[in-house]
Order: sequence, then C-alpha cells, then structure tokens
Amino acid sequence: MRLLPLTALLAVPLVLFPAAVPAQASPTASPVPFAALPLDGSTEPPPEYRYTGAGFDACSAPPAEALYIWRTASPYGAVNIYSSGSQRACEQDRLTPEWVATVRAMGWKLVPTHVGLQAPCAKRADKPLRIDPERAEEQGGQEAGEAAAALGELGLGPGSPVYLDMEAYPVGDPVCSRAVVDFTVGWTKALHAAGYRSGFYSSMDSGIADLVAAARAGRAPMPDAVWYARWDGHPSTSGDPGLPDDLWAGHRIHQHRGSADETYGGVTLNVDPDALDGLVAGP
Repeated sequence: MRLLPLTALLAVPLVLFPAAVPAQASPTASPVPFAALPLDGSTEPPPEYRYTGAGFDACSAPPAEALYIWRTASPYGAVNIYSSGSQRACEQDRLTPEWVATVRAMGWKLVPTHVGLQAPCAKRADKPLRIDPERAEEQGGQEAGEAAAALGELGLGPGSPVYLDMEAYPVGDPVCSRAVVDFTVGWTKALHAAGYRSGFYSSMDSGIADLVAAARAGRAPMPDAVWYARWDGHPSTSGDPGLPDDLWAGHRIHQHRGSADETYGGVTLNVDPDALDGLVAGP
C-alpha cells in the first residue's frame, strides 16, 4: 500500500487527535513517591501522564506514514521509542523532534526507553557493556543524565518517564542482583533530580523479581513505573504472582508476547504487543 507523504500528515487537523491528559495521582501507584521538585522552581512535582490500553514496541521508530494508518486501523494507541542509550539494537534515523511532534499530533502516546549498561552477569553478546558492581549507583546516575538530555532534545517535557531497558539475566547471583538494584536506585535519583520519572523494563523472572524484593526490603527510591516481559499471551497488568498487585499499581506495562509481523490497513510492522496501565510521556 502506498504510504502518505509526511507533508500530508503535518496538515492533519489536530482536533482529530487529542493529546494525553494528566492522570489523577494514586496513593498506591509506587513504592516510593516522586520526590523531586520541578525544574520551574514551583513547589509541586510535574504532572504525570498515564495511558490504559494496547500498545507495542518496535526496534526502530516506525515510519510516520505507517503510524498514521495504524492509528485508526489497529487496536494500538501507544508506541515505545528507544530514545537513548549506547546499546540500542537498531538505527533511529527517523527519531527526531519533528517525528515526535507528528505522531503525537495523531494521538499516539509515547513510551521512552533507554538501553545502556546491562547486568554484570548478563549473557547477551550483542550488548557487551556491563554494570560495574563497585560503581553501580554512580553509573545509573550517569545514564539517567544521558536519558534526560535525550528526552529534552526530543521535546518531551518534565514529568515524562523513561524506562531503563535491563534485558533478562541469570538469577541466583547476589552480586549481580545487587548491582542491578543499585544501578536502578542511581538512575531513579538522577531522573527525579532532573524533573523526569523513572521507569524500569525487564523480565519478570530477573530484573522485576529483584526490584520486587528490593521494594519489599525498603530500598529507595524505587522506579515510578515498571514494564515487565512475560510472554504469557494475556494482555493484562494485574494478577501475576511475580508482581504483587500492591506494588506499582496503575504504573505498569506488560509485554505479553514476543515480536511478530502484524498488518493493519495494508501496512505491516514487526512489533512486541503490550498492555498498558501506566506512565507515558507528557507534552
């Protein structure tokens, strides 16, 4: 199917695609509330933006023309973007401030994602850079600075989350688990200081399990939102014994199936489907 030119997309009336609106805060949404003051000097934290519905992630930012067709032809309303990180797997040549503005005008909600250092015990050869357990919290803060700068460059404002992509790693290594938690604490502290919210993506059986244990032990600050991979085919964000419902309620994304080609309106994309009841980027 012939895709529409970008100039045609920019001419679409914005009234057809309403922007995200601030969500009401939930007292049980996170083990640790957002604590940083906003960048404008006021006494209230920036608003959070939430979306409930179907979404997907793709390795590269999809063509805007494809998203224009999928916005009405597909069941999806949110898409991730690999906004930063030294270990992103795919090129992001389409990911520009203009692309962000265009797809947001269509009504898409965005899930920014950062792919940086991985767990010390991780086995993936395609992501060789690892956390140093002796410097984990410091390194997490450094990567948060990179992630926050990238959000600003893309035009995503304070209060937006960015999800740390921590790929699955072997369980049972206490040094490795502690390094991941320490790194995530540093990541969260620095993002809060910059006026952004902290997210964390990982396998339910590795990174998420370690964060649940850390939250139960009182480690702080924990991320504001989690995005967990469990390919069980169930597009829900609750009822999983690995992630108790009292933790991160309303601040969750569930990647429930691995990558596959899907076609809507004659346009095919390779996607990982997600169920969202969680944080997305603000204006």
